[in-house]
Amino acid sequence: MKVENASLVPDIKIMDKIFMIRDQKVMLDRDLATLYGVTTGNLNKSVKRNIKRFPDDFMFQLNEEEFKILLFQFGIASWGGTRTLPYAFTEQGVAMLSGILNSDRAIRVNVQIMRIFTRIRQIFTDTLSLKLEIEEIKKRLKNQDKNIELVFSYLDELITRQENPTPRKRIGYKTNN
Repeated sequence: MKVENASLVPDIKIMDKIFMIRDQKVMLDRDLATLYGVTTGNLNKSVKRNIKRFPDDFMFQLNEEEFKILLFQFGIASWGGTRTLPYAFTEQGVAMLSGILNSDRAIRVNVQIMRIFTRIRQIFTDTLSLKLEIEEIKKRLKNQDKNIELVFSYLDELITRQENPTPRKRIGYKTNN
């Protein structure tokens, strides 16, 4: 069986569906259902039939406040008549969905989503390492500034001594003058 590498969905469209909620990157049930080509109700029914596969760190239901924040971000007053609060799936939860949704489309989209999560994690890692390097450079520059100030203060002191020499006692034979 030949597997196509062509994406069913543009990567940017999937990336736009990944949110930070409770300090976790998650995707919402309605967005996943749309990407997989199923209804949100059917996706959630499949999840409930296999609820043991979805512990709290794989999937959680949004609370009212989180839902209102999302609605505000989307800039819409309602969300298509949603009767229940949406479920949010972490990366592990999305991976687990591949085991319960068996359509070719769901499998291909799931593989694509997992690759995007990996890419996002790599971007965060690269960004973090860049930030650490920048902080190290800032520390060095701060130390260099202090060292340069110290050098200039010594130079000022030497210049002052050279301009205003203090008479020194002569060493050696004394003459009676």
